[in-house]
Amino acid sequence: MAEKSDKIRGGIINGRSTDPNKILPMKYPWARTHYKKGVANNWVPEEVSMQQDVELWKKPGALSEDERRMILWNLGFFSTAESLTANNIVLAIYRHVTNPESRQYLLRQSYEEAVHTDTFIYCCDTLGLNPDEIYNMYNTIPSIKAKDDFVVEMTKSVFDPNFSTEGEANVKKFVHDLVGYYVIMEGIFFYAGFAMMLSMLRKNRMVGVGEQFQFILRDESVHLAFGADLINTIVAENPEIWTPEFKQTLTDNIKRGVELEKQYADDALPRGILGLTPGSVKQYVEHVADRRLERIGLERFYHKDNPFPWMSEIMDLPKEKNFFETRVTEYKTGELDW
Repeated sequence: MAEKSDKIRGGIINGRSTDPNKILPMKYPWARTHYKKGVANNWVPEEVSMQQDVELWKKPGALSEDERRMILWNLGFFSTAESLTANNIVLAIYRHVTNPESRQYLLRQSYEEAVHTDTFIYCCDTLGLNPDEIYNMYNTIPSIKAKDDFVVEMTKSVFDPNFSTEGEANVKKFVHDLVGYYVIMEGIFFYAGFAMMLSMLRKNRMVGVGEQFQFILRDESVHLAFGADLINTIVAENPEIWTPEFKQTLTDNIKRGVELEKQYADDALPRGILGLTPGSVKQYVEHVADRRLERIGLERFYHKDNPFPWMSEIMDLPKEKNFFETRVTEYKTGELDW
């Protein structure tokens, strides 16, 4: 019976995209695992108190100009990047990934992207920021625009309404775009920002915004794990696409993404602040890129140590809050091997 079901449902792509969501029996239990981890991580931005942030942000001289720049640059990038990632899921990836349990996770991820988008609305409203300035930085800040443009260009195949994943060439295009979205956009382009904002949290400065980024990072770790499993499964089911030339193309794209993220780090953090320098952030991005490369079966390139071991600690520790300040929110998942 299981063999018959597998033949009806096919692989993770190229099934019947409009059939009822026949999620049982499951072929890919890892997709269900990621879904359950996402549910266990549930949160909304209003759970986080922002009172201290408001006082610090409005107090003259409480934050240096470099700190304020770093915060604004990251709010500007993430505010539109999250909606860009949501568009990738809803308008493109969901249409082509036809496996039911994988689609169930994509629905969960879509919700999380909506929460992330709402988080930056909440931060802008609470801090009294100019939304025209923040939400237009993807046009006005060259280093942010370069990252967004790169991802849009890399994921254009799946947005073509006539695109299909049938055939070797199209499967390659789909994997190419998935690497652009999951590995480069979510796996590299977010991580200089995470390091910057969470360094503020470690210093007990702008802790509300920092905690929001902490929650987003933990969500993204599950997104990354799902994306890698999705890519690896497509490759395993279509091994003919995994040629040396294709692997080199993907590696080159990831390396280009690293360079764009390093340029962004220089732009958002031109002089450095206490405990954080542009050089250390760029080293962290290279370290992260090697982990991304290995996770989808490609060779490491940078061979750099992690300059911020505390990033893993931030992900691992449960979230504890004062009962009278806000309701308890605790993540229930352990570290993911990304």
